[in-house]
Amino acid sequence: MIRVLLIGHGRMGTQVERLAGEYGCEIAAVVTEESGDRAIDAGEFGPVDVAIDFSLPDAVPLNLPQLIRRKINTVIGTTGWGGHEPGLRVLAAEAGVGVLASANFSLGMNIFQLAVETAARSFAAQPGYGAWIHEMHHAAKLDAPSGTALMLKTAMERSGYDRPVDVSSTRAGHAPGVHRVGFDGISESVTLTHEVRDRSVFARGALEAANWLRGRQGWFSMRDMLEIGRNT
Repeated sequence: MIRVLLIGHGRMGTQVERLAGEYGCEIAAVVTEESGDRAIDAGEFGPVDVAIDFSLPDAVPLNLPQLIRRKINTVIGTTGWGGHEPGLRVLAAEAGVGVLASANFSLGMNIFQLAVETAARSFAAQPGYGAWIHEMHHAAKLDAPSGTALMLKTAMERSGYDRPVDVSSTRAGHAPGVHRVGFDGISESVTLTHEVRDRSVFARGALEAANWLRGRQGWFSMRDMLEIGRNT
């Protein structure tokens, strides 16, 4: 049984807690915003194999150094903290701990990203086509555009699409996540869509990542875990 320190107890944290047993995990303790900034340093959690962080963007730069000091491998599903990543990578490498960070833990989304990269690479050679990304999430989601939309934009650019990519967001209702990537020409349009029906897909992916990350050292992504796109 893998003992998991759960950081954050909002929509995603509660899903992780509910599903943990299905993935051979038990929740050792839950750390929330109310626990205080130094709760991980001071906490008495017993043995912990992996932490899963679905907290807030401002909390990750506080949480991760504390987890690193305690030699706890960490899965990070929070987005919006990317400016701190270079320094956190150095700390993790020096301590020899494992970190798996992803804007999206859906298996389907990671395969979808490969399709987007392939399309972007092909349309990059066709100057008559413009590109766009639109994403829709529930009204309570804080970041806009989403981390996943930015991940897709970066993937397109790395694939050679060097023209502007228009990115737009909608926050309404209860949608767990819809991402559309389009390429529009003078007489036709191509649209790729990924739609989540149940946000538990993200919790399930995070728990699979926790199992995979146990005992590993290094900084990883979902694509490392899934071993997809190695030849792209």
